Amino acid sequence: MISLTLYSTAGCHLCELAEEQLREAQTRINLQWQWTEIVDSEDLMERYAVRIPVVVEPISGAEIGWPFNQADLQNWLSQFV
Repeated sequence: MISLTLYSTAGCHLCELAEEQLREAQTRINLQWQWTEIVDSEDLMERYAVRIPVVVEPISGAEIGWPFNQADLQNWLSQFV
């Protein structure tokens, strides 16, 4: 199983679109993710404030940032399968 972190914030429509992409990918690949609110951390705000949504594979630290489509996401995820 691939475990990911989705860095986002409440009310972010792009973050909701990213989550839809993750849900669609989940129909093909065994993955899970946790939604992490960036406003709860000064460090995360500095790192991701203008970049969200960003999906991170926490072991490698690999990131994919918006915009991405299903093909981009599948290609990025293939390195973890």
